[in-house]
Amino acid sequence: MTEPKIDRNSLHWRIATRSGGGNCVEIAKSDDLIAFRNSKRPDGEIILYTQPEFAAFLDGAKKGEFDDLLG
Repeated sequence: MTEPKIDRNSLHWRIATRSGGGNCVEIAKSDDLIAFRNSKRPDGEIILYTQPEFAAFLDGAKKGEFDDLLG
């Protein structure tokens, strides 16, 4: 499978307001993909997920499936 190419400079990166501007994950939508990057390394690696993959993660997070990772 060929890795999709995206123009990182054209993305509108967002960060959670709760983050306080520290070391956080930034997220952006690129066509039918969701892009993630480390806010401290904006020129570093971008991880891409499909919309169904991201929707599945959000559903699990809303249901508390990952809450044990915070303790």
